[in-house]
Amino acid sequence: MTDSPAAPRPVRLMLNKAHYPVTSLGPGTRAGIWTQGCTIGCAGCVSQDTWTADPGTLVDVAAIQAWLSGLPDPLDGITVSGGEPFQQPEALAALLDRVHAWRRERPAPVDVLVYSGYSLSRLRRQHSALLSRCDAVLTGPYVERLNSPGLRWRGSSNQRLTALTDLGRERYEGTGPVGPPPMQVAMADGRIWFIGVPGRGDMDRLSARLRSAGITLEEVSWRS
Repeated sequence: MTDSPAAPRPVRLMLNKAHYPVTSLGPGTRAGIWTQGCTIGCAGCVSQDTWTADPGTLVDVAAIQAWLSGLPDPLDGITVSGGEPFQQPEALAALLDRVHAWRRERPAPVDVLVYSGYSLSRLRRQHSALLSRCDAVLTGPYVERLNSPGLRWRGSSNQRLTALTDLGRERYEGTGPVGPPPMQVAMADGRIWFIGVPGRGDMDRLSARLRSAGITLEEVSWRS
């Protein structure tokens, strides 16, 4: 009698949060996935709560794909941010492979946009296979002094939006400055989330206005 082959090891991703709908990080109505863990540590980052690599946030990639499959329409795209998604390459590859198989069954195209604090040249050297699974990437570290009005989906002007597929070129090329970037507000599990790319100083001004109305934010993601 021979032993049956072992079941494949589940691939898990450190996940900060997942949210639908997202309308401020890419075109159309999207699903947002934020990874947990980033060692880049850009000064002025509004997502410092995603920096710590916390094993307690590990989630089976299959569960994330199941969540995506249960979302209602419209669903035009998926945005993966962080954290730094490319610091979990095995899990990111597993997630994007599942997304690729799932979206082939959908009647309308779903694009994949991934944010990274690394340069495009570094990603091409170290993660070319991962790039082949993306329709577009937004790359480069956040530089606070280069934060200015009219940067669509970008935090600072040094960051680069690159389309990698025909679908990516259709949806992302030719999208120039369009005024102040939109922000969303969401609430879940006693937390308030601000989703989008704020202008420099916007979050501190928001805190001040809330304080003047008698509302104090005890813990915020944009200060360590």
